[in-house]
Amino acid sequence: MTFEALGLHPSLLKTLADAGYTEPTSVQEQAIPAAIAGRDLMVSSRTGSGKTAAFMLPALHRFASLPPAAPQPYAGKQRPRFRPAQPKMLVLAPTRELALQVTAATQKYGAGLRRITAVAILGGMPYPKQMQLLARNPDILVATPGRLMDHMRSGKIDCSQLQVLVLDEADRMLDMGFVDDIETIVAATPATRQTLLFSATLDGQVGRMAQKITREPQVIRIAGAEARNEHIEQRVHFVDDVSHKGRLLDHLLRDVSIDQAVVFTATKRDADALADRLNVAGFSTAALHGDMHQGARNRTLNALRNRRVRVLVATDVAARGIDVPTITHVFNFDLPRSPEDYVHRIGRTGRAGRSGLAISLVHHAEFRDVKNIERYTRQDIPVQVVPGHEPRKSASVRPRKPEWKAGYGKRPFNGKPAGAKRRNDSGRRSYDDRRG
Repeated sequence: MTFEALGLHPSLLKTLADAGYTEPTSVQEQAIPAAIAGRDLMVSSRTGSGKTAAFMLPALHRFASLPPAAPQPYAGKQRPRFRPAQPKMLVLAPTRELALQVTAATQKYGAGLRRITAVAILGGMPYPKQMQLLARNPDILVATPGRLMDHMRSGKIDCSQLQVLVLDEADRMLDMGFVDDIETIVAATPATRQTLLFSATLDGQVGRMAQKITREPQVIRIAGAEARNEHIEQRVHFVDDVSHKGRLLDHLLRDVSIDQAVVFTATKRDADALADRLNVAGFSTAALHGDMHQGARNRTLNALRNRRVRVLVATDVAARGIDVPTITHVFNFDLPRSPEDYVHRIGRTGRAGRSGLAISLVHHAEFRDVKNIERYTRQDIPVQVVPGHEPRKSASVRPRKPEWKAGYGKRPFNGKPAGAKRRNDSGRRSYDDRRG
């Protein structure tokens, strides 16, 4: 399959060829023709699969085929009154980084389409700058839900002319508590709009919301979309304590095969502290987290892309939206809160089919969290030991048959037959059994 076979506008085909894109990915091959045909979509696709192009290229194709808009009447010397922006396409993204990435990709794909403008409206951006962007009445608006709601309430954005609505990483937006904002935004758009929803999973709350906001959607599930990341090698190193973890990370970061790396921590304070320690140790390091204002976050990401930063220490705010092909390694200094976050973290490496390495530094008490990740991804994560940095306590013995192979979602076998009850010396059930 080629991009030409998908029926895209000639200007888009030229831009893609100039950028070196020759064949569409699986999600692009299935989503682009359906979106061009005007279908609503519910797409389950893993990070790094090319989903941005899957929803942006059909929209650019649609707008490129429209006749040019009529010129605005000359207002004379009078200062023109501000009119609310009326975008044709709205992309909702969970984080600023992802919104900026989508905007940059849109500008890249649409470089040959002079009449189409795309801007990002984000929290942390100076208000005069936002007003300047909205005054251009952009065709494509990329925004985070909270900031978009602010401008809609103040009358700066009018969604009544919207043709395409995209929810990018819808599962993450719901996890962040944007469900009410999304419902309000959807209610302000025309019922005739085309809705494209992309998510790591289409189950649970995401599936229920998708059914409400789409019309006879075509469901696309990319095989292994939710978890596998088979092109990323994964490892676990057990550690005794934080000091041991720090020494082991220092050793691993000195691997000459590392081009650039992302180290994930659980808290903003830990990210700053670890970045400072790594800088003192001689690594070119920067921190990235939600307490930084947008200008600082943009400078940090630009430094990463320009290779002035070799190691980025980040919280989960960076787990989605960073697309830097030279990131070869991901380190989980702290394990994430959920297996889904683990998948998105390690997806920062191995982008677009490249290989990568993800290493998790795990305390023995977190062994069950590792098993939950294995159960979710349906993959074994091998335990490795670095000579000279061995943990004092040996790793827990693993069952011969991985639990996920015995049945996804089932309670792991604990060595007792089903229904077995512990009893005390009097023959009655113990308190521990009765309470739960």
